[in-house]
Amino acid sequence: MSRIGQIGSRLYRGEVSVNFVGRKRTWYAISGAILLISVVALLTRGLNFSVDFKGGAVFQFTAPAASQAQVSTAVTDAGVAGAIVQQLSGKLGNSWQVQTRTLSNTETNNVQSSLISHLHLNAAKISTQFVGPSWGSQISGKALEALIAFLIVIVIYLTIAFEWKMAVAAFVALIHDLVIATGVYALTGFQVSPATIIGLLTILGYSLYDTVVVFDKVRENTAGLLSGARSSYSQAANLALNQTLVRSINTSLIALLPVAAILFVGGGLLGAGELKDLALVLFVGMLSGTYSSIFIATPVLADLKEREPQYQALAKRVSVRAQAGKRSEAKAQSGTRSRAAESSAALSEPELDDEYDGDDVPPDELTTTGSRVPGGTGAPGGRTASSTTRPGPRQQPRRTGTSSARHRPAGKKKRR
Repeated sequence: MSRIGQIGSRLYRGEVSVNFVGRKRTWYAISGAILLISVVALLTRGLNFSVDFKGGAVFQFTAPAASQAQVSTAVTDAGVAGAIVQQLSGKLGNSWQVQTRTLSNTETNNVQSSLISHLHLNAAKISTQFVGPSWGSQISGKALEALIAFLIVIVIYLTIAFEWKMAVAAFVALIHDLVIATGVYALTGFQVSPATIIGLLTILGYSLYDTVVVFDKVRENTAGLLSGARSSYSQAANLALNQTLVRSINTSLIALLPVAAILFVGGGLLGAGELKDLALVLFVGMLSGTYSSIFIATPVLADLKEREPQYQALAKRVSVRAQAGKRSEAKAQSGTRSRAAESSAALSEPELDDEYDGDDVPPDELTTTGSRVPGGTGAPGGRTASSTTRPGPRQQPRRTGTSSARHRPAGKKKRR
């Protein structure tokens, strides 16, 4: 099994864990800072809507040797100010796109003539497109209606399938993704086109899919949680988040690879256009959706559930049980240290030698010497019956020459 697979298995079993829910204040602070920057950018810079929304004229032509300054000068000399000049890089070489306000027929002819004279173009190679402002306003209204309908349907579905607090947490994550995606467009000045709106609705569905997967695991882990005191709701939700973490990351990476290919490879080869606008919002939104499903949706859900009285009581029981476990563990460790100290003290005491010097008297001889001397009292043969139980084998004293001569019977001589 690969290391990633091993990490995923250990996360699923709870052997290792990342405390996402416990560090929710950190994630809230990071998201709050990003949201604040996005809102300020929206209020100060605004969004760069394409001609499809605000109406106007679009001139497209190929001029490999031209520069952006030359194209801008040609349009300005025609009496049209505020034009947006974009360079499109593709297989056909450098091509250009000029967006202007709504022009009259005379102004349109003046722009075409100025481009031909300044850039030495052929009139047949200039493509002109007109978009009315009413069509752009209709697109904006339809997009807003679709967004509101999408959010309402999602909240209703999550309320029926799960519960209303999960629906609220998912709704907060979706708004979080919307604001961040639009803030990125405001900061960078990317153009907002109808393809951008389509991509925005797509990333909302993707973000919701990842959030629902996590919530389903949370519901599974918290089933029957109130009947015991094993873990609080936040702990069970954090376990569910860790169990689905590797899956969420792998899903996001697999989804981002083709989007990145469309954005960087397709955009570079085919130039700016609807495909690049769609890929850009998908790339930004998928990153934001993965972040919100992990760091925002589940912590918000845990916050809402921990406010309920039954889960507050559960958290107290879990805390009491954890403290009792710590005290018993501390007592067990102290007892183990005491027994280890006693064992080391016993091993350090001096032991009796197996042999003694001539002047030493073994401990057992202190109780039997009186019975060995002649005339001693006790059993026949100078032995006494002692009730003292000796701890080990009897230690015999080392006999010297003097004691040997004293105990030899009189009148007998040693034979030679």
